Amino acid sequence: MLCCRLRATSQRWALLSSVVRFGSVLALVAAAAAAAAVASAAEEPLAADVCIYAATPSGLCAAVAAKQEGCSVVVIEPSRWLGGVLGAGIKPMQDCPEPRAVGGLTKTKVFSAGNDPPTIRQSFARWVNDEGIDVVYEYRAARVEKQGPRIVRLHLEHAPPDERGVPAAQAQPGSEKTVAAKVFIDASYEGDLMAAAGVKYSVGREPADQYGEKPAGVGPWTNWRPIDPFREPGNPQSGLLRWVEADHGKPIGAGDDYTQAYNFRFYVTSDPAHRAEIVPPPDYQAEDFELVGRYVQHILRWAEGDTAKALPKLSGIFPGWRNSGDYNYQREALVTIAPLGVSRLYQDGDWPTRSKIWRMHIDYLSGVHHFLSTDPRVPAEFRRKTAALGLDKRMHPETQGWPHQLYVRITRRMDGRYKLTHADVLNQTQVDDSAGLALYGVDTYPVRRVAAKDPATGALGIATEGNMFLGGARGTGKPYPVPYRALTPRAEQCENLLVPVCFSASYIAYASARMEPVFCILGETSGVAAAQAIRGNLAVQAVDVPALQARLVQRGQVLAWPPQEPKDER
Repeated sequence: MLCCRLRATSQRWALLSSVVRFGSVLALVAAAAAAAAVASAAEEPLAADVCIYAATPSGLCAAVAAKQEGCSVVVIEPSRWLGGVLGAGIKPMQDCPEPRAVGGLTKTKVFSAGNDPPTIRQSFARWVNDEGIDVVYEYRAARVEKQGPRIVRLHLEHAPPDERGVPAAQAQPGSEKTVAAKVFIDASYEGDLMAAAGVKYSVGREPADQYGEKPAGVGPWTNWRPIDPFREPGNPQSGLLRWVEADHGKPIGAGDDYTQAYNFRFYVTSDPAHRAEIVPPPDYQAEDFELVGRYVQHILRWAEGDTAKALPKLSGIFPGWRNSGDYNYQREALVTIAPLGVSRLYQDGDWPTRSKIWRMHIDYLSGVHHFLSTDPRVPAEFRRKTAALGLDKRMHPETQGWPHQLYVRITRRMDGRYKLTHADVLNQTQVDDSAGLALYGVDTYPVRRVAAKDPATGALGIATEGNMFLGGARGTGKPYPVPYRALTPRAEQCENLLVPVCFSASYIAYASARMEPVFCILGETSGVAAAQAIRGNLAVQAVDVPALQARLVQRGQVLAWPPQEPKDER
């Protein structure tokens, strides 16, 4: 029996302590369903043909596909909500530059789920109910039991998120439950089931020479600004401003343990009837946001005192870049809605670490909002405008307007039987086991903000690093296949696990393929593959790929580009 618990190393805790200081009818139905599911789980061990870990859109597609293919299924969801980040701000078709590359459940169900968080969550709830899918809420992976290379039981711990949706640091004592299944599918953003099963994985950025990827590893400075990085201007001995790091000194192309920024995809409003106040963190101190103040001053100098000219750039700090109603990270801003340099602690961290990082994103955003609403360096017009904004509680009424899901762009990446790399993204490889198509360019957000010298003048200032957008379908040339082998571990590590979200890819390739439509496509493929493995009493690695592909095509999936045109029967 192999029992693996998730933990953070003492080194990561030391780094965390130095970085982190901050410290409707549907709702009733969801709450009742959650309570019923928890009560059921408390009564007896769960058992199903297929266990899907996490009710992300990928997990829901996997569950429905497996159920439609004749399997009993159970879904384990650590939060109280369905739909992952699609239920928390992102639109289903938002990162889909080529809709013709998408078929199956993703096209017929996910794409029609709606365009705002509550509608999407309602659509997913109806879908799960109509398909008869059992979901256990507020339980998360604690450890697994294995017999040889097979998972036989997943042990769960009861860990309800708090009133703002933040995951619990500690599970409730004496609350462990178990689920037995023939095949397990890890559809979580963190890959916790995969890690607990002892499957090998990678985190951070590989060096450029590891897979021959020109964009990989440490990149050039972006958003360099002539802003003094020291607490006391001109005095290095005073230390760096909060939210600014010292450069680790690694050359361009080197690998490191950083990963791209996370943030919330949130909605704001100034309408008092729907506005949830953004409360500053309890330990708020203005000096912690001195970087914001100096950046505001830089913007005003650039605008030559013209407030109207400065306002768009000030809005880039908060609320950020408005996408489609929701706000996202403004990648052209030196300072915006997310802390930098801390997602690396989340990606392979334990739940106490993740809970702190998640809460820190809330405290940081709240602190930036308060600073911009009160600091005299901020133009009065913008202070008034910012102070009037609050979270739109219509979008997330159960969590004080905060999205229930942090946009966790990338964490662990399985080291599977096939490693997707930039060569795949560029259509420079050929594979015969396509599990579905990916369709976006390489899209990474900054990983850190550092004191840096301008490469042109040598002047000291502050810059970001890691930002890259090798854009959309234009960046890839055309959609490209994700091999089935990239969804399966090496057989000796685990033979009854499929991983459609934290699949096997380099940091650069994952930055292209990490979009929700792709996760959904690979989730459906995983559900069908699980059913075929169970029917044939096979390891997931031994599934007949041509038979799997034939069934996927029957279900409407698109496996090759350009898609085959229907034959003219006239």
